[in-house]
Order: sequence, then C-alpha cells, then structure tokens
Amino acid sequence: MRAILACVGAALLMATGAARAAPPEEETVHVVQSGETLNGIANRAKVSREAIIKANNLKEPYGVRVGQKLAIPRAVKPAGKPRPAPLPKPPAVTTKSTGKSTTGAATSAEQETQHVVAPGETLGGIASRAKVPRVLIAEANGLAPPYDVKVGQKLVIPRTRHHTVKAGDTGFDVSYQYGVPWRDIAVANGLDPDAPLPAGKDLLIPTVLNPPPIPTVAATPAPAPAPAPTPAARPAPAAVRFAWPVSGPVRRGWKSHATTDFHDGLDITAPRGATVRAAAAGTVLYAAREKEQFGNLVVLDHGDGWYTAYAFLSRITVKKGVKVVRGERIGLVGDTGMARGNELHFEVRRNGSPVDPLPELPEPPRTP
Repeated sequence: MRAILACVGAALLMATGAARAAPPEEETVHVVQSGETLNGIANRAKVSREAIIKANNLKEPYGVRVGQKLAIPRAVKPAGKPRPAPLPKPPAVTTKSTGKSTTGAATSAEQETQHVVAPGETLGGIASRAKVPRVLIAEANGLAPPYDVKVGQKLVIPRTRHHTVKAGDTGFDVSYQYGVPWRDIAVANGLDPDAPLPAGKDLLIPTVLNPPPIPTVAATPAPAPAPAPTPAARPAPAAVRFAWPVSGPVRRGWKSHATTDFHDGLDITAPRGATVRAAAAGTVLYAAREKEQFGNLVVLDHGDGWYTAYAFLSRITVKKGVKVVRGERIGLVGDTGMARGNELHFEVRRNGSPVDPLPELPEPPRTP
C-alpha cells in the first residue's frame, strides 16, 4: 500500500522538530500538509473549526489545499513564556510487598492494579499477595514460560470492576469506557446484548484477557542472496523493543521507500474484533478516524523518537493524551479505511521516518 500516515505526519514531524518551529497549540500560521483536513488542523491547534473558517473567509465545503497558508486565531496572551500544563499525577504503584507505593501513599497488595517488580520477587509471590491467579497476571502482561520477571518491570494486575448504569447509558458507552466488548459484559451479567440498559443496574465489568501469541509470518518467496542483514543479526528476544500487537499471519510485509512498491508497515490478518494491544508503553498521540486511507487509527508516542501506528481498527478503545502500558488494549481488529478484509496495519517509526518493524519484534516461531 502506497501510504504514509498523512493525517498524523505533521504531528510526528512536529514532535521531532523537523516540521515547524512552534507546536500546533502555539502556531499562528499553518501551512497545509498532504492529507490534512480542516478538522484535523483545528483539533491539533486547539482552536475551533469555526474560528479558522471565519479568520480565513473559507467557503463551504471548507476544503483546504496542500501548501495553503491558514491563519490560526489566538487569544492575546500576557508577555512572558507560558508555563506548560502540569503532567497528570501517576497512579500509586506498589513496589514492595509491604504495600509502600511510589507516590508515598499506602496501597494494599490486594488493591493494586499495577505492580513494579522489586528485587527478589517472583511472579508466584506477586500473585499470592495480590490474591490474583498467577496465570491471569501472566496472560494480562503477555508473559511466556517460564514466566520470569525482572526488577523494575511494571506488571498489570487484572481486577474486577463495576459500573452503575446511568440514565441514557448504552452498551457502546459502557464498552468504550472500559475497553471491553459489550457482548462480553452482557454475557458476564446475564443480559440480552440488544436490550436497553435499566438505569441504576450494577454491572460487573469482566477482565478480558486475550493476549496475542507471536504470529507466524506468511511465507514469501526466498530473496536472492545479498549482503543485507541476515535473521541472525536480529536482536535477541530479551533486547527487542516492541511486542506483536495482534496474532495472525503477515499478509504484506514492510518495503523500503527505495522501491517503487514501498509499504510502510505490516498488514496482519486477524479475526474481526480481535484485541489489538500496545506494542510498548507510551502516550496516545492520535486516536480518531482517518477517512482517506487508514480508517480508525491509533498512534502511540513511546519517547526517544519512537512511534507505533495501528490502522484499519473496527473500534478504538483509548483516547488521545492517555498513557498506556505494554500489552494494554487500544482497539479491535476491523476492515476500515483501505483494508483488504479484517486485518491490522501496523507501523513503527523513528524520528518521523518508517522503519521495518520485524527487527524490533520478537522472532516469530519457525514453521516446520
């Protein structure tokens, strides 16, 4: 697929300092980039769409052209450099079995939802103190046998949650809020998934665990011998940067822009509604529908110039600006955008440029 993440390219370039000197929230003039829309520009600039239309005398249907300069109206600010907004306070995370949390508050091991592994701890001991089965913690974090944990590793502790239905709540509202398919919630509560929700009802929100095993890459013709890096040059499993976001065969692999049929990522075939998980911890940079190519799209910022993108989703289950941990659900497999069936388009980018995801992922199992 001759595609680049056009809708977020400007945001990625901005993040690496390669596009504009000012971040979107501060710029007063914006040059339209390829694939951008008026809505997208307004969202990133944190200015209403109507204000930009009025400032630039735009006419219906309010289309914009590549290279067009748009005035971004701003309120007059007092002199002096503005102070950045404070970062959200991190949740209390228990670091030892004593229940002492990193924020200084006492958190019981039976209540924590995230645990940082301390020296001498094992998965069995953590599970025993948290009163959660060892296998559930292993599955929630995508751990493989022999289920070793490392000092400083952050583990998600799956907990049962409850939701009290408010007037007007729909199954989709509840599903979106907790990132759990509505059918699973309905089954857990003995409800008809298609029936209206009664206000005041207490719903059990089940812990949905479906971590993807390492997928088998679809067979491709053997390339001619070349001095390119061989599979032996790939990092050892302990050194890989990212985890596989979903289980399934790779229908189409990555190809460099040096080729005429370049492809910026991997197209992984999977059942509709299968869980798509964050390949690494990060912050949600983009979570919305991109109508030109990628359909429902999530982009994560992992810091140090690394980004991952997840496209063709049937549903997005995270919101822009939130922080996610490795293996956390961010969406569901679908066929939106230019998908050729139910599949996930997965990209890895470094400083705004696409890179081959395979060297950054665990080695897939070898087929006999």
